[in-house]
Amino acid sequence: MTAQDHQPIISFKDFSFRYKAQQQPTLKNISFDIYSGEKVLILGPSGSGKSTLAKCINGIIPNKNAGEITGTALINNRAITAVNIFERAQDVATILQDSNAQFVGLSVGEDIAFYLENRNTPVKKMHVAVENVAKFVGLEKQLNQIPFNLSGGEKQRTTIAGSMHGEAPIMVFDEPLAALNPQMCDQVMHIIDRLNKEKNKTILIVEHRLEEVLQQAVDRVLVMNDGQIVLSGTPDEILASNKLPALGIQEPLYLNLIKQVYGSLATKQNIWNVDVLAVEPYIKQFKRYLNQESNYYRNKQDNIGAPIIKIRNGQFKYDQRTALILPNLDIYQGETISLIGKNGAGKSTLAKILTGMLKLQQGTITAFNKDYHNLTLQEIGHNIAYIMQDPDKMLIKDTVFAEVAFSLELQNLSSTEINERVTTILKLTDLYKMRTWPVTALSYGQKKRLTIAAVLVLEPKCIILDEPTAGQDYAHYQEIMTFVKKLNQKMQVTIILITHNMQLALEYTDRALVINQGKIVADKRPFEILTDPKLVSENGLALTSIYRLGLKMGLDAKKLVALSNNRK
Repeated sequence: MTAQDHQPIISFKDFSFRYKAQQQPTLKNISFDIYSGEKVLILGPSGSGKSTLAKCINGIIPNKNAGEITGTALINNRAITAVNIFERAQDVATILQDSNAQFVGLSVGEDIAFYLENRNTPVKKMHVAVENVAKFVGLEKQLNQIPFNLSGGEKQRTTIAGSMHGEAPIMVFDEPLAALNPQMCDQVMHIIDRLNKEKNKTILIVEHRLEEVLQQAVDRVLVMNDGQIVLSGTPDEILASNKLPALGIQEPLYLNLIKQVYGSLATKQNIWNVDVLAVEPYIKQFKRYLNQESNYYRNKQDNIGAPIIKIRNGQFKYDQRTALILPNLDIYQGETISLIGKNGAGKSTLAKILTGMLKLQQGTITAFNKDYHNLTLQEIGHNIAYIMQDPDKMLIKDTVFAEVAFSLELQNLSSTEINERVTTILKLTDLYKMRTWPVTALSYGQKKRLTIAAVLVLEPKCIILDEPTAGQDYAHYQEIMTFVKKLNQKMQVTIILITHNMQLALEYTDRALVINQGKIVADKRPFEILTDPKLVSENGLALTSIYRLGLKMGLDAKKLVALSNNRK
């Protein structure tokens, strides 16, 4: 797609912004133009300034977040300092990362209709409009449901539908894929693409998950780091620059593997998606790569110990709805396990049962040879820690240091030991420089790391992490998971990851449990599951781009996935 107008719909010139409470500017000398009908990805690691830039575009800055502005910023030919937030909403619709924060209606239909109700739209006209946008996003059958009961992808589609009535020419998506399973990521990106092509919306996607966004084409990518735009170009130009890893951004998996096996890229054209990539130059070298090792099926971890958790004939219901059926499940000391499957399949319910937050209505569960029915939450939590997906539900103290120190203070440890342990954990999770910050000043990703730090400081024997990488850039993803991996290898801490990130499951776990409608439908090594098209299709998963690369080359795609993730 080419720019449709010569006059940019968004224009920043030498623009800088400093929050009122900070000494240094968050955005520094930003200059760029975006034209009507473009689809642009704003890419960058956590703390790069991309969310602040989005707030400048949608009117939060300067109307809600005060600060010092220099330079100029025009949105639809009006300066950001010249309009209030309500006027700006006529130009820009924003879909937040947390869909729950945008719901205002008691049903999906009411939520979608909210804008129209505030405009005193006649009832018949409003019903037609709601039905039309609901059909556009694929929610026509969910109009009577409660928004909070929807799956992650359905919640995103509800907020998208509600934002369509105002006919704002610009739509900003703030990390729209953070909490979605792979199939839902594809669905949401497809809807965003349709908004761009069929509704002529100018689209800005604020994300750090590059490969997932590029399931659909984008016109340009603006890469931010340290408050500045450091790269700008087409997806092919950005990927061919080889500068993304140094900026803490993960390259697409298939390109990274090509560079490892072939040594470079044979072409710089059509490299943005594996399905459009010309693979012929690489086939010969990849055949050699596959032939280097015949025994690629790794055994499960050699250092696992005895079962630490046992469930027999387990069953749990919400009201009258059966949510989990577990005839026989053993979890071993030192294992690394991923729980994968669709949103609402029962993964988080299983985690809550393992931590004692929910009790089985039938069957038994024992941990460390003790019956759960005889244990308190505190006794269970001493050995098994659970890190929730939503960090705000776990944070209770005012500052970063106080949050991590809190649980140690309850154990009456000396101030010296508390300071040493908290300092060590904050450095490992890259939060030490923020130790005096108020928790409310942290970004979503920073809050996520803080909840992990607050649990790790207790040195539990089993850690359950619910979507540990949601909201994390690649650099922090690697730091956190490297530390978790060390805990597993050096201290035999059992690690259980609830995740929609298939590469995370492949890289950091040796056993995957696929849950669908409350049942474990597969218990295998991750690469065996993620190279099974039928299993993937039925359970909200996705074939990795490395598997798709192998198929396109006519090679053993399953072996290619296994070798590429074979940690020595």
